[in-house]
Amino acid sequence: MAVMRLATQTGARATARNTRRAAAKPRAAHPSTPAAPARSVLCAAVAEPPSPAGSAVPFASDIFKVDTVEVAGETEYIVKGGRDKFDKLPQALVGIKNVGVIGWGSQAPAQAQNFRDSLAEAGMGDVKVSIGLRPSSSSWQEAEACGFTTEAGTLGETFDVIKESDLVMLLISDAAQAKLYPRILAAMKPGSTLGLSHGFLLGVMRNDGVEFRDDINVIAVCPKGMGPSVRRLYEQGKEVNGSGINASFAVHQDATGNATEVALGWSIALGSPFTFSTTMEMEYRSDIFGERCILLGGVHGICESLYRRYTAEGMSKEDAFRNTAETITGPITKIISTQGIKAVYEALGSDADKAEFMKAYSASYGPSKDIIYECYEEVQSGNEIKSVCMASERFDKFPMGKIDGTEMWQVGEGVRANRTEVAIHPFTAGVYCAMMMAQIDTLREKGHSFSEVCNESVIEAVDSLNPYMHARGVAFMVDNCSTTARLGSRKWAPRFDYNLSQQAYYAVDQGASVDPELEAAFFNNPVHEALAVCASMRPAVDISVSFGVGQARESFKGNTNA
Repeated sequence: MAVMRLATQTGARATARNTRRAAAKPRAAHPSTPAAPARSVLCAAVAEPPSPAGSAVPFASDIFKVDTVEVAGETEYIVKGGRDKFDKLPQALVGIKNVGVIGWGSQAPAQAQNFRDSLAEAGMGDVKVSIGLRPSSSSWQEAEACGFTTEAGTLGETFDVIKESDLVMLLISDAAQAKLYPRILAAMKPGSTLGLSHGFLLGVMRNDGVEFRDDINVIAVCPKGMGPSVRRLYEQGKEVNGSGINASFAVHQDATGNATEVALGWSIALGSPFTFSTTMEMEYRSDIFGERCILLGGVHGICESLYRRYTAEGMSKEDAFRNTAETITGPITKIISTQGIKAVYEALGSDADKAEFMKAYSASYGPSKDIIYECYEEVQSGNEIKSVCMASERFDKFPMGKIDGTEMWQVGEGVRANRTEVAIHPFTAGVYCAMMMAQIDTLREKGHSFSEVCNESVIEAVDSLNPYMHARGVAFMVDNCSTTARLGSRKWAPRFDYNLSQQAYYAVDQGASVDPELEAAFFNNPVHEALAVCASMRPAVDISVSFGVGQARESFKGNTNA
């Protein structure tokens, strides 16, 4: 197996490690061998050793300019995107004539259309982008509505598309990947590239004790936002060059010697303003963990716990909603997006409000980090991935319900229908910023680079998810995102809710004083500098949330196996 030296681990040590793995673990089936037997979801968790802080991954490209940037005193490596880079796509994607996008959930409609549009603009009309679905899939007609048809040879049965594709972009649900990966890998052509937008499959295969075939490339390009954001900002980028959603990329296995160029070309074609490097393992750790914490589960827990607190204190239901969900997804999100986390505190108009913020921050940081750390280690160990696989097997008996019928979210529908200007609520802001900073600190302590930390904990929240929450509600996101995220929010949001209610808010009510060390750590955290660097590369356009525009789907259908 050829191993990409720069995008995984460097030198002979990485080669030796992979040689030992090859001897110790079975590899997925080659096309000439039968598919592996059905996987068991009751598999042993594989714990990984801790990584050093600041684990930026260097890489090289012969096609795209690799920039080094200093981020809070650490050197990181990025490629800047934009439509002016499309003329390099023919070089980056040399040898790729058939691109198979498998699935039609949140990411697939956006990525398939962005890729197709970029190839056309690059003059690569001989490269075909096809969609692979089950013939019975309810998404078939939606794919046709986006211009993918059987007549043109751009819409077909899943495994027919896979076996013809030089680049297989596997964008089906995590549960479907876990079930189908032996057949998928067996169907791929030697020398082709398996492309993922989420490292979940690596975690599944590690739990199963299986490695990828050694005659294919395995890469990941992971947009730091949901599919509708990826499509909408790409379209806005037609007017403002470079508008889009940032992405990380990883080269897990380089069988052909050009896997890095393919990954960078893919990211450029999606419209990523900048692309940073990671490893597939670090990606799935930060991604699965992040959606359970501040991106979705955490904000869900904050909103419900504070709604109960405020109404119990005598606030009207409508004002309680405004001072929880609305203030987070509205003014707090806007300030963090454009000015950073510390600016939320600085935007408060009085010393009393600032004192209220810091009181909530000091009380909430520890209880938030308690749950955040546990969540990270559950993902790192493989337990959380195993939990998702097992839960998916129970759906026929215990399907997921929705949360949007409960009082808070019903009140929210009325508030959004008659929306008025909302100010920053200082206590809510303190709780939210405390959880965000606790997530940031946990990722840093676990060895993630600042680019990964900022994108997974901050930028994805305030530039992708929160604007959609503001338009449709937090409950809408919880009920309509990917299966893995929906399961995670339902599992972890109550943990945040209870810990905040039982520890943080109780401490405030008992008159707990502000911890001066936590206060100083908030103001002096190097992430503020890191976010300023990221903001300097941010496109000068905010996402325009208009559902259905550009066929960025209103229902994300992340819970399908299409």
